[in-house]
Amino acid sequence: MKLYDTTRAPNPRRVRIFLAEKGITVPLVPVDLTTLEHKSEAFTRLNPRQRVPTLVLDNGAVICETVAICRYFEALQPEPNLFGATPLEQALVEMWQRRVELELLLPVMSVLRHLNPAMAAMEVPQVPAWGEANRPKIIAFLEFLDTELANRAFVAGDRFTVADITAIVTVDFMRAIRTEVPDKLTHILRWRDIVSQRPSMKA
Repeated sequence: MKLYDTTRAPNPRRVRIFLAEKGITVPLVPVDLTTLEHKSEAFTRLNPRQRVPTLVLDNGAVICETVAICRYFEALQPEPNLFGATPLEQALVEMWQRRVELELLLPVMSVLRHLNPAMAAMEVPQVPAWGEANRPKIIAFLEFLDTELANRAFVAGDRFTVADITAIVTVDFMRAIRTEVPDKLTHILRWRDIVSQRPSMKA
């Protein structure tokens, strides 16, 4: 089993944190995004979408997409549970996982990919207006999440789940677009401080 990985992007970090929470070790194969190694012929044969993370199993099967990889490991090793234990909890985790992906991570990546000149080779075409249009979406979602975290400890409920992994990785990655969590969002700042102390965050 091999996990194709990079330290320069948020999605591979999500998987590394997930594995660390599970106590699972998988050999990592570094992929150099700066040299466009993910667009090489060899890597494209593994993942035609040319993205990391990519998991290759011992039998040759390939699993792409961050949440799909995490779900595979959750099924292999259900505990500690990170996707929800009861039907209701599973639904709430899925709801918040999707909200954070679509309403926070995607806008952050849109700003980076469309406004950073260094990303021009990866985002063709770059549309600067689209990058700028996504900036206010980031703060708007953070304000919404802050009101939710006023009533609970974690993103999807009273315990740490995959939704928190996606959220903390995204909040940390906001430095790449020179955006900080506003000081007034005290509930997010409290949550960030607590989650950042988990050993898995070093993965």
